[in-house]
Amino acid sequence: MRSLEPRSTSSCAACKLLKRRCSPNCIFAPYFRSDERKKFAKVHKVFGASNVSKILIEVPEEQREDTVYSLAYEAEARLRDPVYGCIGAIALLQRKMIELQHDLALARARLARYAATSSAINTDCISMGPFADFPAVCGGFIDSFSQNISSEVIQDAHMYDFSQIPYI
Repeated sequence: MRSLEPRSTSSCAACKLLKRRCSPNCIFAPYFRSDERKKFAKVHKVFGASNVSKILIEVPEEQREDTVYSLAYEAEARLRDPVYGCIGAIALLQRKMIELQHDLALARARLARYAATSSAINTDCISMGPFADFPAVCGGFIDSFSQNISSEVIQDAHMYDFSQIPYI
């Protein structure tokens, strides 16, 4: 825990930014070291120093460091995305997860189709030792595979419209 560490004689980042004298019992000093000016500046810009001090006073001392990390992350996200903040990052990741699940389902379907057609076409393939199951050796498989992909791409084209903001 930072509050037990010995403090240097310099002011904390909060007191430097607010241009005030840093007292020995400053609520900000254990969490905003003097070299973390940008961190406090972002938190101050989004939440305000008064609100941050009230939050830190209300939170139990053992949870204050985590609270400061959370406030700093939320402030950074809010400055990057003023409308959605942290929720925008979460929604973006959820959207990406849904897209990846869809891609995985398509890959599994194609693999199942390949397994089904390769066993049917395997009798027509030229035996080439360890490469006997390789699709390039089988004549009709590549054509049927490319036709299936093109129809799937046309059906799923609307799902991959990246011109819109990816929020759910």
